[in-house]
Amino acid sequence: MPQIEYAFLADAAEVQPGQKFHVLGGGVTRLSGPSMPFQHPHLAVVVGLRLGANERDREHDLEFILAAPDGTKVSSSSGRVVAHGPQDPNDIILTLTIDLWNLTLSTQGEYTVRIIVGGTERKRLSLMVSQTRESAPEQRYLA
Repeated sequence: MPQIEYAFLADAAEVQPGQKFHVLGGGVTRLSGPSMPFQHPHLAVVVGLRLGANERDREHDLEFILAAPDGTKVSSSSGRVVAHGPQDPNDIILTLTIDLWNLTLSTQGEYTVRIIVGGTERKRLSLMVSQTRESAPEQRYLA
């Protein structure tokens, strides 16, 4: 089963197969808004899957679930990925990104992004959501 080499949240990310990936504002762990609920325009989930030689040219099921502090699903995505390439006995890293657009964050607390590979949860990312104080200027991006 593929292993997760790295996973993080970012303001934006772009991935092109077989090339470097580009990240803007990587390492997002906190978001805040002026009132609850608030809408966040964009968040990217970046994941690097480590695949062994026997895991290439095969489909792998992936699922991403963003859950609120009470466990309710805020957003989700699923699909299948296949890593193609030359035969090589070494592991390869397949990087992918999932875009989460116009997220409505209803409550304060710890949201989680669950990353599921082949039906098994392999990683959980934490995202703390809070309301800014009225006297403080609005902050939407906190790392």
